[in-house]
Amino acid sequence: MYGLKQSRRRWYKHFDSFIRRKRYTHNYYDPCVYYKKLPGGEYIYLLLYIDDMLISSKSRSTIDKLKKDLSSEFEMKDLGEAKKV
Repeated sequence: MYGLKQSRRRWYKHFDSFIRRKRYTHNYYDPCVYYKKLPGGEYIYLLLYIDDMLISSKSRSTIDKLKKDLSSEFEMKDLGEAKKV
């Protein structure tokens, strides 16, 4: 991602394509906020900042499934729960 002017854009396009295939929708006002409505009316949110993510949901199993899907497509580290937002 580093070094080339277009590499960040290319990475975002790849990420956007992947997450949309998983049926996530980007927020109309902020294209780096993705969400998906879960059965039972709950939501899962993914906030993307360059190459960092914050995932939020009431369902821990849904978060774990999303992290598993992401790690199958991208090289990533799980830094645990957020200490500051």
